[in-house]
Amino acid sequence: MKVVLFCGGLGTRIREYSNAVPKPMIPIGDRPILWHLMQYYSYHGCRDFVLCLGYKAANIKDFFLGYRPHIFADCVVSSFGSKIEVLGESKPDWRISLIDTGLWRNIGGRLMAVREHVQNEEFFFANYSDGLSDVDLSKMLTAFKKSGKVAAFMAVRPPLTFHLVDIDKESDRVLAFRSSDRSDFWINAGFFIFRPQIFDYMREGEDLVIEPFQRLVEANEIVVYRHTGFWRPMDTLRDRQVLEDMLEKGAPPWLPGAGIPGKSEAT
Repeated sequence: MKVVLFCGGLGTRIREYSNAVPKPMIPIGDRPILWHLMQYYSYHGCRDFVLCLGYKAANIKDFFLGYRPHIFADCVVSSFGSKIEVLGESKPDWRISLIDTGLWRNIGGRLMAVREHVQNEEFFFANYSDGLSDVDLSKMLTAFKKSGKVAAFMAVRPPLTFHLVDIDKESDRVLAFRSSDRSDFWINAGFFIFRPQIFDYMREGEDLVIEPFQRLVEANEIVVYRHTGFWRPMDTLRDRQVLEDMLEKGAPPWLPGAGIPGKSEAT
């Protein structure tokens, strides 16, 4: 299966890094979060990627065009550097389509721009490229196939609690102040599965999860896959530090064999 990765946004909420590199290239450890996500999909048998580029596209192209696995791995060097043997790690067997989808397009526009690359697929994955998870993709795909729907997305409970405020509409008087219960609501985690029929529900200029998803809801052609295991977005420096700490401690849940896949449920 192909995997469409949206890599063209500006990453305005993490400007400290995104001023220099596109958000998917912000490092977790010594490799960009994009590499971690692709490694995760590769572990589940998906090695054909379509990268929707935009902001600082050349930065992502440079990474893959000049990919040198020995930079990230133990290696043996001989013949004064002309021969390099990588130890303990095989080179990723990835096919990567690097497609410039424009600087100002939204997610829906970027998906429309790569339509020809997925229109002959029975199904394809898609991802925002700014979060990591331990969801079992095989189980998610099985549930999606069983549903017979056009689209599926992974829903999670927010990783943080919030202080919720009930406010009187007329006077702005505070009626109640309470901590949120994470079981109260679910959010879109940015992990998708689509059939090519998704494009029948899309219009030029629309974002992906607003008008197109509403049409899917009205047609009863979208299903949710609820995941209660690990998921973490990288929207802020704090988010990045949390992921960095997990990696430094060993056994980060998103890497192959590092953790036990979390509990999920399709509805």
